[in-house]
Amino acid sequence: MRILLGDYNRLTIVKTVDFGIYLDGGEAGEILLPSRYVPQHYEIGQQLEVFLYLDQEERIVATTEHPLAKVGDFAYLEVAWVNQFGAFLNWGLMKDLFCPFREQKKRMEKGHSYIVHVHLDPDSYRIMASAKIDRYLEAPSNLRLHQEVDLLVWQKTDLGFKVIIDNRYAGLVYDDQVFRPLHTGDRLRGFIDALRPDGKVDVTLQHTGRRLTEDFAEQLLDYLRHNGGICELGDKSDPELIKERFQVSKKTYKRAVSDLYKRRLILITDNGIQLVSED
Repeated sequence: MRILLGDYNRLTIVKTVDFGIYLDGGEAGEILLPSRYVPQHYEIGQQLEVFLYLDQEERIVATTEHPLAKVGDFAYLEVAWVNQFGAFLNWGLMKDLFCPFREQKKRMEKGHSYIVHVHLDPDSYRIMASAKIDRYLEAPSNLRLHQEVDLLVWQKTDLGFKVIIDNRYAGLVYDDQVFRPLHTGDRLRGFIDALRPDGKVDVTLQHTGRRLTEDFAEQLLDYLRHNGGICELGDKSDPELIKERFQVSKKTYKRAVSDLYKRRLILITDNGIQLVSED
């Protein structure tokens, strides 16, 4: 049996000691789960799911705590302290995660947070972080148009926001597709909008096309029902007002209005739109 360092493992309890219990780590030998993490009720031979990492003496140790990231993950982590070798990031475990200076794009500062990739250093077999994100991103594969994906906001650019897709690929959300405040480290859902020949991926935060219109039409209908049946926004309204109110583009708003009008659910007036009485 091989264990996964920096990841979750299901290991069997083999014996009890005063300071915890030992788990069967196969080729790695017996692995300590310290007393503070031992469940109240357990039996020899029982399996536990634990996270494995290295303690201060570089020994493999188990915990039932859940870190903010595991090996292979990208995460937004805060610097707990810095010394002459690098920065140490708070990742939710007793021992902080080390990011050496060579893996920093710029010198990290205590109290600041950064997007990093968690990996096993091939030379020392230690779990480390790197802020040199590009080297750990994969060429896009297995993505399809309109697919719903997980996003981690990476950084702001002149065009919009770089994001990490499904913990594997780089993508871009253009500014005109952003209808809510975004910040580095935000996690949210999105949709693949374009797969470009050069390998770049465009992402949108909303459904596109007919699906978006249908979804927002229902949202607009609900708004009218809870706001006296009236919305003062119409064809000539400022797009920014529509964006601020509903987090959609003016184009999407007009399509939804047209959809509701065709369904005879609203009236279009000089002062905006009005809900048709549902009595």
